[in-house]
Amino acid sequence: MFTGLIREFAHVVGYENNLLTLNASYKPSIGDSIAVNGVCLTVVKVFDGGFSVELSLETRALIAVENLKGEVHMEPALALGDRLDGHMVQGHVDCVGVIESFNKRENGLDIEVSIPQKQLTFVIPKGSITIDGVSLTVNDVSKKGFRLTIIPHTLEKTLIGSYKVGQKVNVETDMFARYLHHMFSKKEALDWNGVD
Repeated sequence: MFTGLIREFAHVVGYENNLLTLNASYKPSIGDSIAVNGVCLTVVKVFDGGFSVELSLETRALIAVENLKGEVHMEPALALGDRLDGHMVQGHVDCVGVIESFNKRENGLDIEVSIPQKQLTFVIPKGSITIDGVSLTVNDVSKKGFRLTIIPHTLEKTLIGSYKVGQKVNVETDMFARYLHHMFSKKEALDWNGVD
């Protein structure tokens, strides 16, 4: 479990044979969970100044693999007793979104992100969402995506300020919205089939 608050920018040393190798000041142990650009991955190798994580076929099919270069967002998993800011994030990416537009505001930046219709069901105005591992609040929801307002602090402490129109990003929708939708969908299906 994560909070969506980025611990540091890690630097990609290499990505081959499904292993992503990073330089970072954080020192994990083998077997630890680390979110990289919002993706929960397991540490399989530790060395002086960094570590490696492994990406499964399922993970590679769901994320923006092309962003695994240069700097990436990194957050270690929560430990029992840690302060919980941001929101509850699993590191289970739902889909890849696309940055559609930017609109500069007086004290921030509005970003429009499009995502597949299936995942848009779980996006709620004023609800939580995670973009590349960053906990954010949804302002509005449209027919093809949603709008975020990014404050200067977030632009400074994340890679969002470097994003371009057309860039792909990892999106994790609110887990409570997903759970509720799944529970009520199952119940409606059972009721329809005459099962109590």
